[in-house]
Amino acid sequence: MTPKHLTLEHLNTEITSCHLCPRLVAWREQVAREKRKAYRDQEYWGKPVPGFGDPNARVLVVGLAPGAHGSNRTGRQFTGDASGDFLYLALFRTGFVNQPHSSARGDGLTLHDMYITASGRCAPPDNKPSREELDNCQPFLEREIEIIQPKVIVVLGRVAFERILRIFSFRHSNFTFAHGATFDLRPTTLICSYHPSQQNTLTGKLTVKMFDEIWQKAKSLLK
Repeated sequence: MTPKHLTLEHLNTEITSCHLCPRLVAWREQVAREKRKAYRDQEYWGKPVPGFGDPNARVLVVGLAPGAHGSNRTGRQFTGDASGDFLYLALFRTGFVNQPHSSARGDGLTLHDMYITASGRCAPPDNKPSREELDNCQPFLEREIEIIQPKVIVVLGRVAFERILRIFSFRHSNFTFAHGATFDLRPTTLICSYHPSQQNTLTGKLTVKMFDEIWQKAKSLLK
């Protein structure tokens, strides 16, 4: 049987070479060429962003999609933008990560018992991937779930929530997204959280306390 880390490496190679969505390919590459002024001296990743973390993780975190100047620049999930700053500080407080900041691939960050991925792998214009684009990405997420077989899945935002329900073949009408809501999907437990975007964190819709409670709940389910 092939070890999980090798299977994930093969999958991630497949993800980073994907060109299924012309709109997203054009956008991610345009952003990588033009760059933001603050990062003009950096080389942008400009490709689909694979998942990363502990291959033997019991917790899978699913976000929306890479940020144009965050993950699309750094090539790692939730790395290089404000959403990632808020996320990794919370994960550090609850022991899922070895350091409180994530700035670039190779910065020494290590996830413990956790793997982080997304519903969409390419930075979308206006942070809004289409239904068809998410459908194209869904097989990647399905395979990650199949390989990792997480005990807990934490979804960051409604899009990730609906995508997981679709993968597990549950009707959306039977589930209501709410921050802190927990559902038994057997053999996985689903935990819902607001996305740590600045739109939520700067307005107080998602507070530090609210976010910490999500990760404490995830940790308690592992015991």
